[in-house]
Amino acid sequence: MLPTVRQVLAMPILAEADPEVLAGQDQLGRPVRWLHPAEVADIAHLLRGDEIVLTTGLYLPDSGTALRAYVESLAEAGVVGVLVELGRRWSSLPRPFVEACREAGLVLIALHREVRFAAVVEEVGALILEAQVEDLRVSEFIHETFTRLDLESATTEETLSAVVRLSNVPVVLESSRHQVIGYDTATKDAAEILADWPRRSRGAVLSGRTGYDRRSGWLMTIVGSRGDDWGRLILMTNALPNRRDYVLIERAAAALTLSQMRARARDSVERNAHAILLAELRSARITPELTMRCEAANIPTRSRRFFAVAVRGRLTAQDHKQWSLTDLASVLASTTRSMQVPTLVGIDTDHVIGLLSIQETLAAEAVMTRLAQGLHRAANIVIAQGEVVDGIENTFRTLIGAKNVLAAADADDQRPWVTLADVHLRGLLHLMRDDERLELFVLRELGPLFEYDNKRGTSLVELLFVVLEHKGGKTAAAKRLLLSRPVLYERLAKIESILGVDLEDPHIKTSLHTAIIAHSLIGDAASGQRRKSDVS
Repeated sequence: MLPTVRQVLAMPILAEADPEVLAGQDQLGRPVRWLHPAEVADIAHLLRGDEIVLTTGLYLPDSGTALRAYVESLAEAGVVGVLVELGRRWSSLPRPFVEACREAGLVLIALHREVRFAAVVEEVGALILEAQVEDLRVSEFIHETFTRLDLESATTEETLSAVVRLSNVPVVLESSRHQVIGYDTATKDAAEILADWPRRSRGAVLSGRTGYDRRSGWLMTIVGSRGDDWGRLILMTNALPNRRDYVLIERAAAALTLSQMRARARDSVERNAHAILLAELRSARITPELTMRCEAANIPTRSRRFFAVAVRGRLTAQDHKQWSLTDLASVLASTTRSMQVPTLVGIDTDHVIGLLSIQETLAAEAVMTRLAQGLHRAANIVIAQGEVVDGIENTFRTLIGAKNVLAAADADDQRPWVTLADVHLRGLLHLMRDDERLELFVLRELGPLFEYDNKRGTSLVELLFVVLEHKGGKTAAAKRLLLSRPVLYERLAKIESILGVDLEDPHIKTSLHTAIIAHSLIGDAASGQRRKSDVS
């Protein structure tokens, strides 16, 4: 590591010159990249930052304004500090010079005895060069460490553990939504490190792909390939980061990106194989060869019970994007893999389907509880479970059931998972959604209202849906619709007039509610309108 200002001042050649720190005492821990003797004031444009400027002050300006401009130019160039030998120009440094350094956060050191600048540069330069060579050695070791981890297909936990071994500070991997994916606390208290994480993370500013946020003390880098960034890696440093810290965090981020790309490639091959098996199981054409292929895919079939889960993403105001089916499939596969439950995972048109094979002695509900907890931690989703069946020849029932339950489930359902027993009438209507008689029923009950909305651009069907679906009655429905109660009552009266019904009649309400649910499952009633004209 590069020597700090404090270490430079402690070297015998400077200690003998009786150094006095007049400004920037809080900056003595900053690293020093080089020492630059310079007597002229116009020197800032030749500097690269992190230097100490050595001067006797012979050719520095006299006025306080000009001295202030000199200090400001050095601070803008990233200079660490100025070391002034007293005696040739000044017996004590001018007050404007000292005040300007204090305001700029620049270390100002006065040497009360004469010193050979060339000897100082030689000795300190040798220490800096030695530190730079050591940095190169460490950087090479870092690259070798992560190259080995790449070749070994290391897990996220193994990669983060390597970061901590090389840095001795906590590291956190978070998603682009500021959710913690993994961490290693370096023996520190996890509760303290992760407390109020989303808020703290959003407050840490990152400029570019890698940067240091002084306020939080976090060194951060983007994880992911350009155009497909999916997270940030955060090194919680307890001091200003040095070059090796930057090398470490960027190389670790590259390893995590490669691991993710490798996992996606592996999942893609696995998904294709699983999709074929799931399609054949769903067709209920079970053959000895299919059973053997399931066994070969590490899905035990003897003395096992099976149940399917269907998963789809749910978009809320807090989410930045909808989860892709590929990502959801990866989440489901990795979660069941961590639970050591053999699972076939495939992607359907609008959801992800999984078939779990569990031991006969295991309670399916306990397995489902662990699975739901893991999935909900990773993503904002709706989970549907099919029935638990015995024997691979019955898996078609649970696969079809899970898909139907998911299709019938309410997108706002907050239960950990939904089963057929939870969807009630909606589940039954979903099973009948392709029946022509159900479409005709919807048109008989709601046809005049569809026609009224289409001609006048109103939303009375939607209003009726909210009133019938809402648990809190008309008052709560009015709040949900952002309407006053008189306006809601007026529109309900209009609906009664159009349909020729009494909405207080419980039989009418049941019939209309059934039609409304069926309409939401069938989709746009336009196709039904065309079918109606054909019938008539």
